[in-house]
Amino acid sequence: MQRPIDILEHEVVITAIRAQGAGGQNVNKVSNAVHLRYDLHRATLPEAVRERLLARSDQRITRDGVVVIKAQSSRSLEANREDALDRLRALVAEAAEVPVQRRPTRPTRASQRRRVDSKVRHGQAKALRGRVEP
Repeated sequence: MQRPIDILEHEVVITAIRAQGAGGQNVNKVSNAVHLRYDLHRATLPEAVRERLLARSDQRITRDGVVVIKAQSSRSLEANREDALDRLRALVAEAAEVPVQRRPTRPTRASQRRRVDSKVRHGQAKALRGRVEP
């Protein structure tokens, strides 16, 4: 098992912003949502992990290679900060897993035979469904 990749604090830019949605007057006066930015080009990540992250078609990763995560599920700024960092760690950990290369295989002769026999039986059953002539 591979050890988890550390994300250094000074590479992450976290900004407190106002949250959207319901919350009454509190949502208008308190900046509790968190906007996290993580530049993949400047990050100290293994090259293979960085390449896999940049190759992903993930809407959280910009064209410039910056991961942007917005967390606003909690009313606490610290809880939203931890949530954003956890989501970033999960994204990096997912990219750190090396995908298993698929080796192409061919169907066995017996499986091909079973498939054709099933198709023939199905066709014969359908042929019997025609109109009955008196």
